[in-house]
Amino acid sequence: MNKQALNFKDITIAFGGLKAIDSLSFDVKEGEIVGIIGPNGAGKTTLFNIISRFYKQDTGKIEVFGEDVSSLKPHDVINKGIVRTFQNVELFKHMTVLDNLLIGQHRNLNYNIFSSLIMTRRVKRIEEDAKKRAFEILNILGIGNYAYYYPINLPYGIQKKVELARALISNPRILILDEPAAGMNDTETIDLSNKLKELKDKFNLTIIVIEHHMPFVMNICDRVVVLNFGKKIAEGTPNEIKLNPQVIEAYLG
Repeated sequence: MNKQALNFKDITIAFGGLKAIDSLSFDVKEGEIVGIIGPNGAGKTTLFNIISRFYKQDTGKIEVFGEDVSSLKPHDVINKGIVRTFQNVELFKHMTVLDNLLIGQHRNLNYNIFSSLIMTRRVKRIEEDAKKRAFEILNILGIGNYAYYYPINLPYGIQKKVELARALISNPRILILDEPAAGMNDTETIDLSNKLKELKDKFNLTIIVIEHHMPFVMNICDRVVVLNFGKKIAEGTPNEIKLNPQVIEAYLG
């Protein structure tokens, strides 16, 4: 049985007296892809901000592989192997795709400023290894030929893949994706779902995804958690969720 990668225990957060997340509990097992769905205002992005530690919950506890991370800062969570992409693309538009990825790998480059200035043999080897990994990820995503392009000149769907590649290069254990299929056409969305499954297996990832594109969610996710007004109203396999009357009424229509 897979161990728990993430465990949310009775999480609540309120803004101005209004509960954005209300007594939420669920877990994510190692190696799973879990979707978080719900109508606008359901609390999905707030939940991601709590996981990323941009927000601190009022009550409850979050565990990552059995360790309580409820009091950690955002950079500490990254060091635990949790990496997030955002709904809006957050790339350095005037740096090449390759340089965007190398920046994403900075925490794994084990050398100091002095070593980088004199470019020792060890530094050169580390940087060559970093480039090799960057191209490996770009090629898996089918965008290796864009390595020396500037993101500002690329279609939005390609920019989304570049952001995903930058997240992957930092060696995450848990990958948090905020609407990764937004702006993609049907062909690109199918390709992305296949690539994510491949990446999950290749890099032993656990993935949590917010997405409004329901065919994408139903195709890629092992389980789905449904939120409405900050509360969990359903949890189960994609097929179970599709047939749940409460979910149909609140979200699927």
